Amino acid sequence: MVYRAEYLWIDGSEPTREIRSKTKILADGDEPGIWGYDGSSTNQATGDNSDVVLQPVFQCPDPIRGGNDILVLCETALTADQSPHPTNTRAAAREAFDKYGDQEPWFGLEQEYTLINPGTGWPAGFPPNGFPAPQGPYYCGVGALKIHGRDLIEEHTSACIAAGLKISGTNAEVMPGQWEFQIGPADTVEVGDHMWIARYLLFRLAENHGVEVSIEAKPMKGDWNGAGMHTNFSTKAMRESYDPIIAACEAMGAPGKPEEHLAGYGVGIEDRLTGAHETQRFDQFSYGVSDRGASIRIPWQVAQDGKGYIEDRRPNANADPYVLATLLTNTVCEALAK
Repeated sequence: MVYRAEYLWIDGSEPTREIRSKTKILADGDEPGIWGYDGSSTNQATGDNSDVVLQPVFQCPDPIRGGNDILVLCETALTADQSPHPTNTRAAAREAFDKYGDQEPWFGLEQEYTLINPGTGWPAGFPPNGFPAPQGPYYCGVGALKIHGRDLIEEHTSACIAAGLKISGTNAEVMPGQWEFQIGPADTVEVGDHMWIARYLLFRLAENHGVEVSIEAKPMKGDWNGAGMHTNFSTKAMRESYDPIIAACEAMGAPGKPEEHLAGYGVGIEDRLTGAHETQRFDQFSYGVSDRGASIRIPWQVAQDGKGYIEDRRPNANADPYVLATLLTNTVCEALAK
């Protein structure tokens, strides 16, 4: 008897990283071990030294194939000494968590995305060569005139649950054809592991529905919301009192920090963070209670309770979750450790 292990890894695509996969057939009882692939085809090696090592780091049931089949998430490594490949962003997340794990950083990521009709190249729900009614009724809407792609979203949610991922919710978003799912709470490394696998499952299931999934930051120009990955973050101290919450906001607004974070928050920041459509401008930094036009929102309930979490509203939908988790962990935890 045999089973299938689908090896997953993050490639070196620019400007937006993508997930790749291939299948290994294993005998029952055999564990998925180190494997490799052609890095010259994923922007991670040259043709004369093309091998890149796959090091399994996390596995879960494969909800698409079922049975004993599994998904195997891998880090990428160099053949010479098995050290992390330069494109291996998970390694930096591990380092951040090793350093600040005693502060118990927790993340909740809100992954927005847009379903694209491959025939028209436009979002699902947009008529050919035209536009739907303005934004307003689509957010958390119900009904065939407002909602497009719900069957895929329900299938994806069930798949994430079956895989044991920390999916915590889904909803239709502000623009037609735009959706969101949430991953968390999870730590600095785990949130990236679960997010990348959830993305894989979404892209993979979309194949069966004949639609494309876009995580572009501004898939439709004009008076339409962009797609972000709002990031909810807390430490043990923030979950216990209010002063660390203000200290975290101040730390992210310190000289040089907004620019450092935006550089790691995905491609198309200037297109999405315009000061309109529930965003602060990319070249300004602010935080405030219940303010969706701020860089950092402190939820109203958090201010009332005097403890909780903050929401960084700046990351794009196409951000690498390992990168943004590393940035937030290092910036906030370093400040709170002082």
